[in-house]
Amino acid sequence: MTLRHAVLGLLAAAPGSGYDLLKRFETAMSSVWTATQSQLYGELGKLENADLIKVSAEGPRGRKEYAITDAGRSELRKWLLEERPPAARRNEMLLRVYFLGEVTPEEARGFLRRHGAFAEGLVDELAAIDASVDWDDSDPSLYGRLALEWGKRYAAMERDWADWAAETIRAARG
Repeated sequence: MTLRHAVLGLLAAAPGSGYDLLKRFETAMSSVWTATQSQLYGELGKLENADLIKVSAEGPRGRKEYAITDAGRSELRKWLLEERPPAARRNEMLLRVYFLGEVTPEEARGFLRRHGAFAEGLVDELAAIDASVDWDDSDPSLYGRLALEWGKRYAAMERDWADWAAETIRAARG
């Protein structure tokens, strides 16, 4: 998944300014994809230059509202319907776990406890987002909720796994 397609998808749901898109990234998209302000505004320029989006309205202080073009919608459909690309097999946290034998068992358990606490915080953060969104029967609401639910379940799984892994080390190494 690329930032390009995330922006196209958000604009397919509704036109918006860069600020509007950042807010959408922070709410329903937070468990799926993140973007900094500089990344987003850079991508908006690239998408506009490629005629995948256009400025649909301008407001005070240089505010621009963007809308997806037919070419942008076609690019989004192509990306959505193409066969799934090979999944990246990189996970820095698991790479560290693989080498935890290089530290003491207590340090390894501490690493796992910190990871579990981070995942627990993410569970809480995503639950708060879920509670704050006024879900309706629109497509962005339906599919955004599905993506948010995946994030909640994945974070809960990571939390539970970290607890299990720390206990497994305690039982094996004391």
